[in-house]
Amino acid sequence: MNNSNLELDRVPANARSKALRACLLCSIIQTPQEFRRNGCPNCEEIIQIKSSTERIASCTTTYFEGIVTVVDAEHSWVARWQRIAKYTRGVYAVRVKGRIPEDVEAELDSRGIKYRPRDQTEQD
Repeated sequence: MNNSNLELDRVPANARSKALRACLLCSIIQTPQEFRRNGCPNCEEIIQIKSSTERIASCTTTYFEGIVTVVDAEHSWVARWQRIAKYTRGVYAVRVKGRIPEDVEAELDSRGIKYRPRDQTEQD
C-alpha cells in the first residue's frame, strides 16, 4: 500500500482545536460539528447523537488523554489493545474520562453488550 495515497477522511478537520470531543462509548475524536452532522461513525445506532446538541454533550467529552490514529484497524495491534479493531479508521483517544448516560447503558445491556468505560479503570 502506498502511504501517499492514504486518505484519513475521519481525521478531524481542525485537529488542533480545543473543541474536540471524544465519544464516551468508542473514543473516536471529532469536532462537535462533525458529531452533529454525521453522528458517531461507530455507535450512532445506539447513542443517536446526530443533530442533537444535548446528546452530544452527554455522550461525548472534552476530557481525554492520548491520541492514536487508526488506518487499518483489522491489522493493528494498537487497535486490538484499545478495543477498537472493529471500528472505522480515524483518530481515537487512548483514555476517555466520563461515563455514558444510564439510558445508553441500559440499551447496551438490552442488546447483551457489556459496557466498559474507556478511562482504564476496569481492566480486561
